[in-house]
Amino acid sequence: MEQQNAGGETRAGDVLQRMRQDIVNCVLKPGEKLRFEGLRERYQVSFSTLREALSRLSAENLVIAEGQRGFIVAPVSIADLNDLTDVRILIEREALAKAIRKGDDRWEGNILSAFHRMDRLQQRIGREYYLSDEWSVMHGEFHFSLVAACGSPVLLEMRAKLFERAHRYRRMSSQFRPQWREKDVEHKMIVDAVLDRDIDTALGLIERHIRETSENVIEHAGHLFPDLPSGRPRRGSKRSAVVAAE
Repeated sequence: MEQQNAGGETRAGDVLQRMRQDIVNCVLKPGEKLRFEGLRERYQVSFSTLREALSRLSAENLVIAEGQRGFIVAPVSIADLNDLTDVRILIEREALAKAIRKGDDRWEGNILSAFHRMDRLQQRIGREYYLSDEWSVMHGEFHFSLVAACGSPVLLEMRAKLFERAHRYRRMSSQFRPQWREKDVEHKMIVDAVLDRDIDTALGLIERHIRETSENVIEHAGHLFPDLPSGRPRRGSKRSAVVAAE
């Protein structure tokens, strides 16, 4: 039986979280073969603990089981990104609409607080804030604050998994972007619409926000996708060679 660590989590839960973050942050790259010996050395856990973590990551579609051949990091593709984007929009719109209808003063205060923390950090970091892990965490907390009052734990769980999958694409894109678009304006517009309880405007803004993010991923990291349509520019090829060698 796994012993609990000081944080109260089991060792299996700890390695699951670490592997999930390594996949989302592209430390473990799309399509990479996950060899048990290398993983055991990297995470300092038993084979049984690794297999449990990999099975759970497979259920989250971050890892693919290849029968007797083991596991690989889930590949990326334009088709997967587009499908993920469409489903995220369905879930996000539903969760946000419910939250706007049900949210109270505390919910509004949490939104303002999350936005303020994210905005202040962005100002301190400067133009390359999108490369900061700390900013990524605060960005996730901000988007969660918008939907936190939806009243559906199942909906929030589904949304969280989709958000993490999408974050992997954003991290890939961030390696090649010359600069990030001015998200602070977009975020403030969403906050204003949500606090005004203007459901139609808020849902339109969040959908546009998600779609534009996906379009930027394709624009700046599309050369990493095997199914990029012919004729689309493949940017960052020089940088991609560096990343592949890391």
